[in-house]
Amino acid sequence: MVVQNIGLNVPSPTKTCDDKFCPFHGRLSIRGKTLSGTVVNDRMTKTIVVEHEFFHYVRKYMRYEKRRSKIMARNPPCIEAKRGDEVMIAECRPISKEVSFVVIKK
Repeated sequence: MVVQNIGLNVPSPTKTCDDKFCPFHGRLSIRGKTLSGTVVNDRMTKTIVVEHEFFHYVRKYMRYEKRRSKIMARNPPCIEAKRGDEVMIAECRPISKEVSFVVIKK
């Protein structure tokens, strides 16, 4: 199986897969945001929940506060991210009602 160049500076996975929603081995294109976070749930089939921490500026107090959000992302079989892993996710077209990101690096 041929590994595609996804346009980002990330290493391609060593394993191969036949998932059509894999950006490396399938036909899914990457566009938009790239985020990093920690996997907090991997019990769904080919889907994980990533907790993304970021700083938000509060103008009234002229300070930053730490916030976090949970993002559902597609987990291709060639990457296989598990709970506790640090992953990098990239935005793609909507795959399902709540999944619009895909894991590109573990």
